[in-house]
Amino acid sequence: MNEIDENGLPQGHQTRTGRTATGARKAAAKNPRSRAREFALQGLYQHLVGRNEATAIDVFTRDLSGFHKADAVHYDALLHGCIREEAELDALMQPQLDRPMAEISPIEHCILWIAIYEMRHCLDVPWRVVLNEAIELAKEFGGTDGHKYVNGVLNGLAPQLRATEVQADRAKKAGA
Repeated sequence: MNEIDENGLPQGHQTRTGRTATGARKAAAKNPRSRAREFALQGLYQHLVGRNEATAIDVFTRDLSGFHKADAVHYDALLHGCIREEAELDALMQPQLDRPMAEISPIEHCILWIAIYEMRHCLDVPWRVVLNEAIELAKEFGGTDGHKYVNGVLNGLAPQLRATEVQADRAKKAGA
């Protein structure tokens, strides 16, 4: 028999709010770019942990269930761009870290690569969307408080990577 949670629902039951019990978005509520980020995260994890080559990762990932629902162009940009620029992405995040790079969870490390890459190269994606998407990935795939760490690092980097956009947002909030 299933245990009942604090809402009186069977444990593990997902309500129809678009969110899972952990607060992550349900698959049906995800847009193609969000799905592309998830597949890129899986691929980047294979690269970071297993040192797998981008081409092999790409072939494997495109064969996974649900890939057809992802934005393949965005996935390509993220996977190949992050692997190509990993040293630069690490150099950008390093000053924001409170611990050595080797102590950062591989999942959070890959999420930070994706977000920093998007802030640098995907100017059609507002910086707040980049930040929110990274937090969502960390909530779904990262450690318990990984999303807080990702949020802190990216909030520290955003004024450097998207100065005009961040200043405009802050001015708008100050006037509100």
